[in-house]
Amino acid sequence: MNFDLKHLMTEATRLTRAGDLQAATAAIQAALRGLEPARPTTREAGDVIDVEARQLPARPAADIVDEAPAAYDDVSLPGRFIAGSFADAASRRDYKLYIPPEAGRRALPLVVMLHGCTQDPDDFAAGTAMNAAALAHGFFVLYPAQSRRANPQACWNWFKHSHQKRGRGEPALLAGMTQAVMAQYAIDPERIYVAGLSAGGAMAAILGDAYPDLYAAVGVHSGLAAGVASDLPAALMAMKQGGVVRSGASSGMPTIVFHGDADATVHASNGEQVIAASVGNTTTIEVQHLSANGARASTRRLHRSADGRVVAEHWTVHGAPHAWAGGSAKGSYTDVRGPDASAEMLRFFFEHPRTPVH
Repeated sequence: MNFDLKHLMTEATRLTRAGDLQAATAAIQAALRGLEPARPTTREAGDVIDVEARQLPARPAADIVDEAPAAYDDVSLPGRFIAGSFADAASRRDYKLYIPPEAGRRALPLVVMLHGCTQDPDDFAAGTAMNAAALAHGFFVLYPAQSRRANPQACWNWFKHSHQKRGRGEPALLAGMTQAVMAQYAIDPERIYVAGLSAGGAMAAILGDAYPDLYAAVGVHSGLAAGVASDLPAALMAMKQGGVVRSGASSGMPTIVFHGDADATVHASNGEQVIAASVGNTTTIEVQHLSANGARASTRRLHRSADGRVVAEHWTVHGAPHAWAGGSAKGSYTDVRGPDASAEMLRFFFEHPRTPVH
């Protein structure tokens, strides 16, 4: 990146203290693009940048509203891809939901997919090709949509302290949306998974940490560990060189990480920190070097518990940028040279159903 990080952090802090949250948020977007931030010249009426997160009970499943299919919808793909919205007592978000043809015949898994900044559910579905995988393997896919009123660049607010805990902010909203979909469709409660890219990956890590009774495993692609930042300067620093994983016991949440070692937006050391937050230093590590004709080489580290089970996987994709590995060129922020992150995450997920608590 060709900008002065220290200057950018100082400017973001100054803008926050001055109350110009729109310009301050643009500082993080400058880091995402590797450019100097452009100060907004106008502010639309009612534009909300930082929404205070209150601890509120989730609204019942009746607040989920299905609508007609919209935007990205491959008519050659069986099943249904519907649009809808969910609200809790604090806020509302839209979503897209892929419903496979066998829905209703038996309880199926659900994979929640959290897009990155500037993306939306249609773009993310196209880029990850997750709907085609859902058709092949038989599972639902839920794509929550971040509101640009909550963040002008459609980033999930992973870096704000009010959106990092159970029962408040965006984690509560996303968990509530997940539960509402579960209440409406025949979904296996022991096979609920969450994955995301970049800001979506960081929010997926937060959800896994905050709701281990809901999500069975987590996939973090080019993201950051839960709690490594609670304000703009710390977020910029974490993105540039890695954050500081909070002290305490590891979460134990089964986690698979993909991260390119040429990622100029979110430093690759963040992938190591996601794994550390999940399994700590109590595992044995098996290192595998993988390559395929025409595809990027990668190093996979399998983290095994004392009984030999794989509890985490860390894929470092050599030479890969800030993009979904093995994704389709139909979507943004994808790296078609692979390896196939969607397929590998699904394999890992289905190897890790949640153990019921009796």
